[in-house]
Amino acid sequence: MKKALPDDYLERVYAGILGKLIGVYLGRPFEGWSHDRIMRDLGLIEYYVHERFGCPLVVTDDDISGTFTFIRALEDYNLSESLKSKDIGKAWLNYIIEGRTILWWGGEGKSTEHTAWLNLKRGVAAPESGSIATNGQTVAEQIGAQIFVDGWAMVAPGRPELAAAFAAEAGQVSHDGEAVHAAMLWAAMESCAFAAKDIDRLIDAGLSVIPEDCLIARLVSDVRAWHRDNADWRDTRRLIAAEYGYGKYPGNCHVVPNHALMIMAVLYAPDDFQRAQTIVNTSGWDTDCNAGNVGCLQGIMLGLDGLNEGPDWRGPLADRMLISSADGGNSINDAVRMAYYVANLGRVINAEMPLSAPKGGAQFHFSLPGSMQGFQIADGTDPACNAAVSGVARNGENVLAITFRNLADGKSVVATTPTSHPSDVMQMRTYQLMATPLVYPGQLLSAELRAHEDNAGELLVNLRIRRRGEADILLDVDGPEATLGPGCGTRLDWTLPDCDSQPIAEVGIVVASEGESSCGEIQLDRIGWSGAPNLELRRPNIPCNFWHRAWVDASDGFSWDSGSSFHVSQSVGEGMIIHGTRQWTDYQVEAELVVHWGNYSGLAVRVQGLRRYYAARIWKSGKFEIVRVRDENQEVLAETDVILIPEEPVLAAIAVKGGRLSASAGGIQLSAMDTSAVTLASGGIGLLVAEGAVSTDVIRVTPVE
Repeated sequence: MKKALPDDYLERVYAGILGKLIGVYLGRPFEGWSHDRIMRDLGLIEYYVHERFGCPLVVTDDDISGTFTFIRALEDYNLSESLKSKDIGKAWLNYIIEGRTILWWGGEGKSTEHTAWLNLKRGVAAPESGSIATNGQTVAEQIGAQIFVDGWAMVAPGRPELAAAFAAEAGQVSHDGEAVHAAMLWAAMESCAFAAKDIDRLIDAGLSVIPEDCLIARLVSDVRAWHRDNADWRDTRRLIAAEYGYGKYPGNCHVVPNHALMIMAVLYAPDDFQRAQTIVNTSGWDTDCNAGNVGCLQGIMLGLDGLNEGPDWRGPLADRMLISSADGGNSINDAVRMAYYVANLGRVINAEMPLSAPKGGAQFHFSLPGSMQGFQIADGTDPACNAAVSGVARNGENVLAITFRNLADGKSVVATTPTSHPSDVMQMRTYQLMATPLVYPGQLLSAELRAHEDNAGELLVNLRIRRRGEADILLDVDGPEATLGPGCGTRLDWTLPDCDSQPIAEVGIVVASEGESSCGEIQLDRIGWSGAPNLELRRPNIPCNFWHRAWVDASDGFSWDSGSSFHVSQSVGEGMIIHGTRQWTDYQVEAELVVHWGNYSGLAVRVQGLRRYYAARIWKSGKFEIVRVRDENQEVLAETDVILIPEEPVLAAIAVKGGRLSASAGGIQLSAMDTSAVTLASGGIGLLVAEGAVSTDVIRVTPVE
């Protein structure tokens, strides 16, 4: 039964996502450690410890990538309450790149998710792909169903039965048995957390959606009893280790011990976000997973006020998140953008209209309290300026405040946010970041900003992008500037210039003073980009690597050492490299292809993962076609004959505008119109090949008239 959404639904979703991020990034550096080792080497975990490990705070992690990728099955399959495992499994095949994204690729029979993915690839559909009957109990009852569960709860606020149903369908893609029971219980708790703050009431709601006689239910009963009998959480942790510890259950990371620690943490610290994080992280085992689930639950339940108590969790995070998947335009992300996405899914499911895009659709709008959307003080800022950024309320609207002191003539303050791979990507362990840039040459970058009325004098402001250069260093490229007196506002517009095929790594604002040292504040109301890209993609003529990283690689071999900028090879099935975002709608892509061998090769447009795109394909059998690929279905929209000579260049192109597609290869023209119910409205480009190799030196992307 549908219920009215909470008045603060969006903000609660935002707090839940922040809680998830904080917990994961807090527990990630010492994931898998025992309690004794944590106490010996780190002590009580009361704040971020990443700097002690020499690693970044914000890193790629399966807990985040899986949670916020698998939920996209709702959008892909009609936003229905009756979403089934089979469709979520299809989403796995679309967004997961084998051996590279989202999952722990520990091998069949060891990694639960890897095993399930191999089943899906073989044609074993969910839920059989994750069942005990298919994979055995040990594999099926590891932790993954629980760690990916939060999004399913956040789209079903106050509806624990629906949240549990979603959790079961999603969990059964890869898990079964007690793993699914744990996910269902936690999803129901998070769903109820939108309306209640009594932790016992939440636990009872969780128990109501799982079998009374299951192991998870018995575990919860035991932990509750131990909590009543022991004032110190350490005593309960010892009892958990003795009765439900890792030694009791087989496999790499069983759900039962970790679920017990989560229940313990919220019982001992139901109203204290920091203390719950201290308990669940200091307890050890799968720290990032456990802390992420606990953080999301308490974020929903306690709201932003609960996160803001205690130490500054949000400042270092600055809303940043990374989601590594085949849809690279979704990878460089932030909690605000994701909160609007998840909340709009929930609104549609609950028969409410989606929220309008804030502030004219600007990508960075700071509309949620305290939000920063990745903006931080950047290189180029003189430390003497004592500059800072923060999300604040000004004149009834949330904005980003850039504050400073001692801003003398010749000095500047720079605030930027990442739009492509961060420089510290090489320090990220375990999980590879597959991402494409968010913004591109040819697009219009716009910002609206205002000077605080109490500023002492005039300030110069301008847009800035930072792109990669030789040795992948960041180069500053400045756009138009304006002078702002106290209380004055302005809009800056800039059509982004060619960047020598290098990714735009950051966008932001520069503030400078022409006079004496001054204090003040610039309020950034919004910043975003629009329009089609206009760019030439090739290997830069300098030593560098990030231009190559800016492509999503879903092939056996993506190299440039054969003389061409792009050389893609694939041994079995189809391989593809992908560039661009779902903001791209109408455009043309053109390249001179050299087909070395293969069943077919070609160019793709409106790419939305590995199994959703349009393409112009040239077959070695002499066929040229425009095709729409959607999951396992491939529909030829137009075709004709063509002569293909291996190792001879052929100029190929495909353009898309609305539902019309046109393509050419070696002077042969094709056109088609897609008016079906499964049209693809937007997405990036791809270079693809099936069981062979293809290369090209330059790929051009241009607007269509």
